[in-house]
Amino acid sequence: MRVVEAKAFGDPEVLAVNEVPDPVAGAGEVVVAVAAADVMFLDTMLRSGVGRDYFPVHPPFVPGGAVSGVVESVGPGVDAQWIGRRVATPTADSGIGSGTPTGGYAEKVLAKADTLSIVPEDLTLDQAVALVHDGRTALAVADRADLRAGEWVLITAAAGGLGTLLIQLARTAGARVIAAARGEAKLALAQRLGAEAVVDYSRPDWVDQVREITGGVHAVLDGAGGRIGGDSVAALVPGGRLLGYGNAAGGFAAVDSEAAAARDITVLTLFDITAAGTDWVALHDRVQAEAAAGRLEVVIGQRFALADAAAAHTAIESRAAAGRTILTV
Repeated sequence: MRVVEAKAFGDPEVLAVNEVPDPVAGAGEVVVAVAAADVMFLDTMLRSGVGRDYFPVHPPFVPGGAVSGVVESVGPGVDAQWIGRRVATPTADSGIGSGTPTGGYAEKVLAKADTLSIVPEDLTLDQAVALVHDGRTALAVADRADLRAGEWVLITAAAGGLGTLLIQLARTAGARVIAAARGEAKLALAQRLGAEAVVDYSRPDWVDQVREITGGVHAVLDGAGGRIGGDSVAALVPGGRLLGYGNAAGGFAAVDSEAAAARDITVLTLFDITAAGTDWVALHDRVQAEAAAGRLEVVIGQRFALADAAAAHTAIESRAAAGRTILTV
């Protein structure tokens, strides 16, 4: 079968197609014939060599942490009724490191049976793979954010896969959304999805704009991280809450904990939001049901063929990508 491997750490050009033996399902595993593979910002970081303290990958390795497709075979202890079912799932660990998202850029992948979600008939496999990580995380963030009717909510990286879902979830909760992103096309997308106001955070006065429009926001859902996430704290009213789950702008948001405490601001990190005990399969099933019923739009901004994985990484790193980026197999 074909896979895309990172032959070394470096630029997107290190990604190359290779032929490898088909995977064989072990105990508790299945083999999925892949229809679509998710491409995450994290994939680009791992390919470049960033994050090895948390994800101990060693070239050559196959990137990709989520796929959708059809179960082709099952391993010992797995119900054979899974065979032939359309599923979406994180990939199996692949032995590289606990929780390391690898193996998805392939024609066939291993997945653990207990991570499988059946894809509803009214949902495409492209939509399903776009929800494996973003969909369940968006619900986890929205649930912890305690979004309330009439409150202003600032969403950064609002045109990304997570941001586009969170705009819609916030509006469903009755919140007023101000979306922050970079460039006219991304801001227009945020408005189409229901943002009441938008700001371009490439402008130095963007936080001032947020305060002028809203009078101060009650919650920040920060998908950008870095300096953008840190600056967004200044847009919060006393007693507000910041949920930081993104690091595309250079690490997670750096927040002065003492200053936040002095203003009674609650700060929740990605690790708080994704605490042990979270039922990720239930969240995935729930978000798939919302999308299948037409209550949640899944924005897939870019599709690339498996062999064009390098171009997919380039699009993400250049900040040209909006919504979700996937590889079709």
